[in-house]
Amino acid sequence: MIITLTPNTGIDHTLQLSSFQLNTTLRSIDSAWGMGGKATDVSWILGKLGISTLALGFAAGPNGRRMENMLHERGVETDFVWVNGETRLNSIIVVSGQGQSTITSSTLSVSPQHLAEFAARYEAALEGASCVVMGGSLPSGVPLEFYAEAIRQAREHGVPVIFDSSGAALVAGVKSHPNLIKPNLAELGDLLGFTPTSQSEVQQAAKKLREEFDSNVIITLGAEGAIAVFDTDSYFIHPISIPVVSSAGAGDGVLAGMALAYFRQESLDYGLKHGFALAGAILRTLATADFVTEDYQELLPDIHLSPL
Repeated sequence: MIITLTPNTGIDHTLQLSSFQLNTTLRSIDSAWGMGGKATDVSWILGKLGISTLALGFAAGPNGRRMENMLHERGVETDFVWVNGETRLNSIIVVSGQGQSTITSSTLSVSPQHLAEFAARYEAALEGASCVVMGGSLPSGVPLEFYAEAIRQAREHGVPVIFDSSGAALVAGVKSHPNLIKPNLAELGDLLGFTPTSQSEVQQAAKKLREEFDSNVIITLGAEGAIAVFDTDSYFIHPISIPVVSSAGAGDGVLAGMALAYFRQESLDYGLKHGFALAGAILRTLATADFVTEDYQELLPDIHLSPL
């Protein structure tokens, strides 16, 4: 069983516009609902592939119930701690041919009692888990050391951890040595204090992180591909040409592919190929972290890894 852990759950409503202008009524070309929290994205993605996962974390209100129902429709098991406030509703504005923006808010409120309840559920879920995928921001009431403690617990049970966050939560979490991290360039800057500007600098930074935190590292570079530095091998993942509908959730496709590798006891390069094929399929779809299965299967042979 793959466990996904999302402290700050959310759902995404994406609106596609032909243009954007203030102080006027805008009519969307299309709209779609998708998942909105990093790790629950992974559950939603893998559920479409028929892979069993258990989604943990905090949720609240009607948005939380809608999110949970979306997960159940894909066969995902859930055991959220229900807290105060409301699961986030993120609005994503995609302007055709120009780009996109996300409007989000922090609405969950977690108490010490909620944290204790989560700790008990998490400890029980770790028994027999194949891996844990955790990530995203931390809602109100969740301490900065939350991820570090969750990673430590999983490692004590011998369960591999895939970790993806940003800012102070990322910096605190990596100190507990997750098995794999997946920063983008901005998140790499959070860890280093500066942002590398060339592929060689990115590769050196990934090696430094690998040595310092004993974590396998995938650094995503958007349209420029990605660099992975593992314990024995390093790769450049070549970009593929894809017409992008929305980029929301594409990075979580990479997390899902790496979780598949742990689940199926395959090599990490297997995870890279499946993860970046899933990411490519997600780029073709308006809804966050959604994809057409045939697109994923079609893209698999196009994912090329070059040893570094």
